[in-house]
Amino acid sequence: MSNFWDIIYLIASSFLFVAYLIVLFQIVIDLFRDAELGGGSKVLWLVGLFFVPFLTALAYVLFRGRGMAERQRASMLRAKSDTDAYIRHVAGKSPAEQIADAKALLDAGTINQEEFAKLKAKALS
Repeated sequence: MSNFWDIIYLIASSFLFVAYLIVLFQIVIDLFRDAELGGGSKVLWLVGLFFVPFLTALAYVLFRGRGMAERQRASMLRAKSDTDAYIRHVAGKSPAEQIADAKALLDAGTINQEEFAKLKAKALS
């Protein structure tokens, strides 16, 4: 029966350790993401995380947790809007615009008539 409890203890302690590491990495990422926090303050938080990691992590989450969540949310929204803008840019051209671009390449001599026909067929399909 001792082996069973040893396994349960190992699983629980492994879970807590991985969760703790995730929190530490999130704190370090948040420190570098925060543009309002000065360099000296960032260094103090990092030194605290290095020498007294559990207490510093607890203090960081207690004192700066709300801002941490807001910065994470802002970062996610910025990434989403960048992705949406990229998708609109790439997929936003109509077949007529694609054919016009191909015609401009043909007129400039960049592509030949056969390549123009392929691009035109691709735009229309």
